[in-house]
Amino acid sequence: MKIIIDAMGGDHAPEAPVLGAIEAAKTYGSQITLVGRGEEILNVMKQNGIDTLPDGVEIANAEDVVDMHDDPANVIRKKPNSSMVVGLKMLAEGQGDAFISAGSTGALLTGATLIVKRVKGIRRAAMGPAMPNKTGGKTVILDCGANAECTPEFLLQFGLVGSLHAKATYGVESPKVGLLNIGTEDTKGTPLQKEAYGLLQQASEKGLLNFVGNVEARDVPLGAVDVVVCDGFAGNVLLKSIEGTAMFMGSLVSKMFKKNLISKLSAALVMKDIKGFKKLLDYREIGGTQFLGIQKPVIKAHGSSDQIAFRNAVRQAEEAASRNISEQLEAGLAALKEISND
Repeated sequence: MKIIIDAMGGDHAPEAPVLGAIEAAKTYGSQITLVGRGEEILNVMKQNGIDTLPDGVEIANAEDVVDMHDDPANVIRKKPNSSMVVGLKMLAEGQGDAFISAGSTGALLTGATLIVKRVKGIRRAAMGPAMPNKTGGKTVILDCGANAECTPEFLLQFGLVGSLHAKATYGVESPKVGLLNIGTEDTKGTPLQKEAYGLLQQASEKGLLNFVGNVEARDVPLGAVDVVVCDGFAGNVLLKSIEGTAMFMGSLVSKMFKKNLISKLSAALVMKDIKGFKKLLDYREIGGTQFLGIQKPVIKAHGSSDQIAFRNAVRQAEEAASRNISEQLEAGLAALKEISND
């Protein structure tokens, strides 16, 4: 298995992706191709005391770079020799099993859609991050930013994609799928939510997924469902709100333990648990977010990813490649099409 990495994407490129790739090769024995400006990649290695490429790591030269301000719709045409575009083409041509980039989300989604292609029947690929919840499991959120405007059919497909992803990735036998809404009653929401509710209910009755109805934002971190279906705008607001709340609560706990000598001693007694809590909410431990619905795994790493995040993104990419659900997804989509056409 070989993982392709955009060495020029992200706030800390090329250092973070290069060092993260080398660490992954040493830790996991990964086979990795770094795509980017070869001279800069070698300079990063030299500056960090690495004289030769480790076993399993190679370089594919690409002199151009996708800037965060580039128009995503024109990147493929205007920057065909960029590290992102070259890497995606390598993936599409079978020179790798998964692709990782911390570059522009819009450009990466456009490139993945046009170069690697969507799974047959998928209308829109979605970003599906998984948030830890109160039950100790994970809740997958589809979509969290790739599609700000959606149709009821998109939301129906997100329900199927998220359900298959949760089952394959987290071992949930019959993932509970909920529709994000402002109330649990089936009459709540805009026409988008009301129509999507009906489609998801039909899919559930046919045994294609396990739809349990509407779910409010506050119930997501409590583990009310395994998959939350929503448009990308609402999903992104939900995700960022949960992240912000976690950061706020973390800062309060930190201040509480630093208040006086007794609280500092108390902190020392539970330090292991505190570190475990912080690790649970650390995006670096996850690696990135997969674009679900693309034929081969494309992982969007956080723009500020460091080498730890890239190392874990490699692990995540390998796991995603090993459990490819494309065939299951195609079969499910064919059944969903009948519902959408009713």
